[in-house]
Amino acid sequence: MSSWPPGLLLILGGLLLPGLPRNIRRFGLVLLPLASGLHLYWLVANGLPEPVGLRLFDHDLTLVRIDRLSLVWGTIFHIAALIAAIYSWHVTDRLQQAAAPAYAGAAIAGAFAGDLLTLFVFWELTAVTSVFLIWASRTERSFRAGLRYLIIQVASGVLLLAGIAMLAGERGSSALVFDNLWDRFQEGTAGFWPVTLILVAFGIKAAFPLLHNWLQDAYPEATVTGTVWLSAFTTKLAIYALARGFAGADCLVWIGAAMAAFPIFYAVIENDLRRVLAYSLNNQLGFMVVGIGIGTELAINGTAAHAFAHILYKALLFMSIGAVLFRTGTAKGSELGGLYKSMPWTCGFCIVGAA
Repeated sequence: MSSWPPGLLLILGGLLLPGLPRNIRRFGLVLLPLASGLHLYWLVANGLPEPVGLRLFDHDLTLVRIDRLSLVWGTIFHIAALIAAIYSWHVTDRLQQAAAPAYAGAAIAGAFAGDLLTLFVFWELTAVTSVFLIWASRTERSFRAGLRYLIIQVASGVLLLAGIAMLAGERGSSALVFDNLWDRFQEGTAGFWPVTLILVAFGIKAAFPLLHNWLQDAYPEATVTGTVWLSAFTTKLAIYALARGFAGADCLVWIGAAMAAFPIFYAVIENDLRRVLAYSLNNQLGFMVVGIGIGTELAINGTAAHAFAHILYKALLFMSIGAVLFRTGTAKGSELGGLYKSMPWTCGFCIVGAA
């Protein structure tokens, strides 16, 4: 297991859960993040381990590369998976119980990928697994939103693979190491088009302006628990990829500033509270992108700290609104009011998340 990518236990466990009895599935959903977290702790217990490599089709792949940056995301992803699993305790749907841990595991494994080809595999796996959390609502709206979501996410993967292929064609397999692509572009060791394609691929998942509509379209159509899982992994994996590959890219300062500004205008006129939170999520991602664009050690540390905290508080807010939706059958603000009297615990947790 020392050569297993962190998160692989979640992926394999998610595939096995549907065949188990209902109560065992519930316990399994909670135990899988714990087991995966222990696996990660075991890997780093005696210091950061050496990268784990694999040779495939004349390419040197790095399945596991653990350093301080990836460890931040690996830690918070495991915490988020555990909290979301506890929140999903009441769920008995086999589809969600299989898709959720596999999705979380793919995001975790992607954060520890040491080369772009390995990242691509888990990048696409997050798309394929997460769409079932939208389709699990089993409504016409969720089916259509899930299709649009899947098309956009797969398109991101196609662009990523195209950029990888162009990099390999220019420089060989050694160019597929997942490091700062922006620095390599400025040094002339990576071409304009492969770097641009990879940046756009990351930008789609990070919900850059004009590439963001999938987020507000799909997240509110997911199940009560599915939205909590979705809020933690897809966009944050993209933020990690940007921090790893494009720290110091000046263009990201302007992109992030636009992201931080424009979603709020939509949020304040939106009635669906889950869609309000989706716009707010987009806004907070903008601050992280600005930090990555600045690119200093302090800015990257701030981005990592913000991402860590944001996963927690945004999940808490989605849990609060999910509890309201679960209990009342609606998340439309115009149809709600006075819930602090009948749902005081939910009210208190919502205030904590907002604060």
